[in-house]
Amino acid sequence: MPTRDAAQRRAEAGSAYDAYLAECPTRQLLDRIADKWVSLAVNALADGPQRYTQLQRRLASVSQKMLTQTLRRLERDGLVSRTVRPAVPVHVEYELTPLGHSLLPVMRAIKTWAEAHMDEVHTARGAYDTSA
Repeated sequence: MPTRDAAQRRAEAGSAYDAYLAECPTRQLLDRIADKWVSLAVNALADGPQRYTQLQRRLASVSQKMLTQTLRRLERDGLVSRTVRPAVPVHVEYELTPLGHSLLPVMRAIKTWAEAHMDEVHTARGAYDTSA
């Protein structure tokens, strides 16, 4: 009998990924895309390829370490590609992959929602804090 991979076993069992299950790998992915720096980086890269320093300037207050980690994780997950062009100094660009572009509408919607409703959230926080 030939060996089957996890996706084949799930398909045969009629089950799909279920993020509510503790052992489901989608939990890791949800954790990754819920990160504020991921959301901001994906939104920033919507404008097209950018160099590291452009991203760092755009994402105000992100540390070099955090931006590097975020970009590496996005690259590992197939959401961002990294292109090195020979130059002095070396020219490195980051851009969304097709998979990253498919995530963009969701990230844009969350960013837009947050910007549109921040005043309401501030009001709710104030009401909560005064009643607590």
